[in-house]
Amino acid sequence: MNLNRYMVLENEKVDLGEYPTRRDAAADRKEIEEKLMTDNLEAMSDLQERLYADNTYALLIVLQAMDAAGKDGIIKHVMTGLNPQGVKVASFKVPSSEENDHDYLWRIHKAIPPRGEIGIFNRSHYEDVIVARVHDLVRVSQIPGELVGDDIWDERYAQIRNFETHLAQNGYKIIKFFLHISQEEQRERLLDRINQEDKHWKFSSGDIEERKYWDEYMRAYEIMLQKTSTRQSPWYVIPGDNKWYARYLVSLAVRHALEEINPQYPQLAPAEKDRLAECRALLESQAPNEAKNG
Repeated sequence: MNLNRYMVLENEKVDLGEYPTRRDAAADRKEIEEKLMTDNLEAMSDLQERLYADNTYALLIVLQAMDAAGKDGIIKHVMTGLNPQGVKVASFKVPSSEENDHDYLWRIHKAIPPRGEIGIFNRSHYEDVIVARVHDLVRVSQIPGELVGDDIWDERYAQIRNFETHLAQNGYKIIKFFLHISQEEQRERLLDRINQEDKHWKFSSGDIEERKYWDEYMRAYEIMLQKTSTRQSPWYVIPGDNKWYARYLVSLAVRHALEEINPQYPQLAPAEKDRLAECRALLESQAPNEAKNG
């Protein structure tokens, strides 16, 4: 599977109408779910262990999408084989009063994973150029009024690019996914949340209100993707209508990102290697006496 077909190139003009929302390549669902996904998850698990042991690089995964696009499902099904000890998931909701008292990247930087670990952002700093732009939230924020000019969004895109460049230059691999679903698919998924009692907890009437701004959101995403997809931290526009296909593509991209990092188990210092035989002999001498135990 060539993932480049879903990658937004740096400075590429983006028209989401040209990106598919459904599977657009030959793919056998049974083979993907029973073999290829398993292969990817096993490879990711091995690579994660090496990443953790190496303790030099970190991987940051960013998930952005419209409501009901499947972000939670991606986290559940794609990251299921990873060791929870080395994975941190951060979900960014409406900023708290404390967060509003700081710049918009403050809460993001606090959630960046430490070296050796994988961080997953369920929504992210991009909310501040998506929701904030659609609803013009900067006009009612605590930002000084004289700083809220017509160029504030271009300034934020530049700030985000610089922030991600800073992370990349300090050993962070960043991959970003926009789960691209159709408006009709979202409608059906929201109806499922209403019609199925065990999904009521997922439903929010606010999701229905936000559907009124669908076109505005698509335009905001198009500009954001164009302005912030870079070689160091690319965006992938993932077809989201087929959940199984989206999960497979994300697993493949995560696997490739870890393979590019290529973490290695650390080597023992020569002095420690020299002590291996001594330590082995000591441990073997402490083995229980089989005759006594028998």
